Amino acid sequence: MKENKYKGRLRRWLIEIAVFVVAIFALFTIISHFLLIPVGSELSNKELKSALTQKRLNYVAIGDSLTEGVGDQTNQGGFVPLLAKSIDEISDVNVVSQNFGVAGDTSTQIYKRMTDQKKIQSAIKNADVITITVGGNDVMKVIRTQLTNLTESSFDKPAQTYQKQLTEIFDFIRKYNSDAQVYILGIYNPFYLNFPDITEMQDIIDHWNQATQATIAQQKKMYFVPINDLLYQGVDGSQGVTTSDGTVQTITNNALFEEDHFHPNNIGYQIMSDAVAEAYKEHHNEK
Repeated sequence: MKENKYKGRLRRWLIEIAVFVVAIFALFTIISHFLLIPVGSELSNKELKSALTQKRLNYVAIGDSLTEGVGDQTNQGGFVPLLAKSIDEISDVNVVSQNFGVAGDTSTQIYKRMTDQKKIQSAIKNADVITITVGGNDVMKVIRTQLTNLTESSFDKPAQTYQKQLTEIFDFIRKYNSDAQVYILGIYNPFYLNFPDITEMQDIIDHWNQATQATIAQQKKMYFVPINDLLYQGVDGSQGVTTSDGTVQTITNNALFEEDHFHPNNIGYQIMSDAVAEAYKEHHNEK
């Protein structure tokens, strides 16, 4: 009787061990499958350990159509996923990105979304890195509303208003997060393609960016990333490429989207990403 009792306990014990071993093997197989790591190799064990212990970095992108990625023919989100990959490579972290870009937004509209939407506020609160694209639509608003009598001085008052709005955006971010590094991309000048008669546009863009840079300099852990010289001149500084069909000459920019000659194309977004990545590489270890 006792012998049968002991045999029964032994059998249950062996079954429990077998179930445990099978469960562990199945779990390891599932993890390996999702990480695309070959099961059983010496290299896979190291890579699995690295993937499981890799630090997470929260990247939040806020802004206008440049953040949304208009002109990106892959529909991946413009420079945002490219930058996330670069940050991953620079810092060896698992980058989780959130994109809050909306085409057409001015600085005022971006600020309103930030103050209205709890999702954006939560993202800012948990962010390690934030990028902002803002200002291009503020410039466009001046052009559209004053096109018939547009002069360089037309931008003076709007530029001052813009700087105040920019400060409110920065203050709002710091209200929720005092530690995140914030990279603000400057605006660039695609306007010479669409408005060739406005010859002062480059000076206007330069002055706008200089004022923005001065505003950012008053903030902590906020960095200005200039992109105008990288984009408005086209790839390799070609300053626009003139093509002709025999009757009409057209100036195009090989860093801009062909359909609107305003937003970056895939190459343009890579250029933007590289510029921010260089700034991140320079500043990411600053306390």
